[in-house]
Amino acid sequence: MPYIPFTDEQKILANSVDLEEFLRMRGEKLERVGREHKLIYYDSSGKHDSITLRGSTWFDHKNQVGGGAIKFMQEFYDMDFQTAVQELLGQRVTPLSHSPPKAIAKEEKKEFRLPQANTNMHRVYAYLIKQRFIAPEVITHFAKQHTLYEDKEHHNAVFVGIDENGVPRQASKRSTNSYGNSFRSTCQGSDTRYSFAHFGESKRLYVFEAPIDMMSFLTLYPKEWQKHSYIDMNGVYENAVLTALKNHSNLSEVILCVDNDEGGIEAVDRLKDILTENGYTDVKRLAPKFKDWNEVLKAKNGALALPAVPHKRKEEYLKEVSELRYLKCRPDKLTSQIYATFKNGQYKYLAEYALAGSAFFMPKTEQINSECKAFAWLQNKLKGSYKPYTDKGRKAQKQRNLQDCVQEVLHDLKQTVRTREQSINTAKLLYRLADNAVRLSVEETLSVSIQEQNEDIDIVPEPEPCMEFG
Repeated sequence: MPYIPFTDEQKILANSVDLEEFLRMRGEKLERVGREHKLIYYDSSGKHDSITLRGSTWFDHKNQVGGGAIKFMQEFYDMDFQTAVQELLGQRVTPLSHSPPKAIAKEEKKEFRLPQANTNMHRVYAYLIKQRFIAPEVITHFAKQHTLYEDKEHHNAVFVGIDENGVPRQASKRSTNSYGNSFRSTCQGSDTRYSFAHFGESKRLYVFEAPIDMMSFLTLYPKEWQKHSYIDMNGVYENAVLTALKNHSNLSEVILCVDNDEGGIEAVDRLKDILTENGYTDVKRLAPKFKDWNEVLKAKNGALALPAVPHKRKEEYLKEVSELRYLKCRPDKLTSQIYATFKNGQYKYLAEYALAGSAFFMPKTEQINSECKAFAWLQNKLKGSYKPYTDKGRKAQKQRNLQDCVQEVLHDLKQTVRTREQSINTAKLLYRLADNAVRLSVEETLSVSIQEQNEDIDIVPEPEPCMEFG
């Protein structure tokens, strides 16, 4: 990306972002441990909880590395410095503390208070109708429910989440300014189990990332909308969705209407897994044609709309898996083939040998009665089961994961006689090896692509400041 000359103040601001709040808004799973929080995440090797967070600082106990918010973005999301700072500044959702990052303040439960309401909603109506193209009747519906109003101090739009008794428990604010950066924040003391929503009598719950996305969808599809249920997650955090499902027994079908960008694409798989773990298996995805539902509404009204953003890592993974060629397995040669391709960094060939080996050892069925058909079935399984939210971490970590897989497979292949159960286990180990090999191959491909892009960028020196005369 082009060089951005961040000021020292901007760098300090980015590095002091509260990681707990920031990561929750990104949909990451956190667990409280005393005054700290553990980050719970998954990759191809399974579940991990070695990273602890406190304020803007973090530490990875497994790899013995830590630091501030910027370094976290570089290490965990594999971002360069420019992208990390830009992301932290752009996604900040709460006022940042000016206290030193390592200062440990006594934790106190913050009281939740709704911002004082203005006497009218003129600015909110003007903003939502003229800039966001929301239907006036949709705005009026929520205004009458007292879940949408205009605050007195700054004329922000306030979106309120109420509990099962109709008591306000959560609120988020959105700037109605026509110029400058848009402001979003969650009110202090908000209970994340509740969010801006509408509940109908049908079994269907539509889930959105933000209130404006939700209201845009209702504007686009107004027919009998009130009979269904809709909820905003205030990001991609599942807490409010699980609470809504628990408190409304009629809800059994979940439609994920998250953004059509990298974050939204990752959220779909992650939310599906979380919902399945909680007993909700009827989960579908409804993707907007553009980046989000308000961009779809903008396009319908002739305004410039942001396009959908593809998930580069997912697209490359699916592409590379599709290109794997079937090679007839030679069991007597498999050990040397795996060792040589790993040692030489030929990860695509390694994946082909591993998947062919998995096809050889897996039990055959009436439908999958040959190694070639088994290879194709496993290939489709790799594509269908890939979840980008489990494919995080640095290249070095993926190299370690692959090395561990190779060692486990080579040890297993020393067996000369196998029971049926042992053959199934060997097939599983080789399948996992193929998956890890493709993931590392994808990482290398993307790294080369980013390097080539950076080489094409001309760094233009900052111009001299201009003198202005009054």
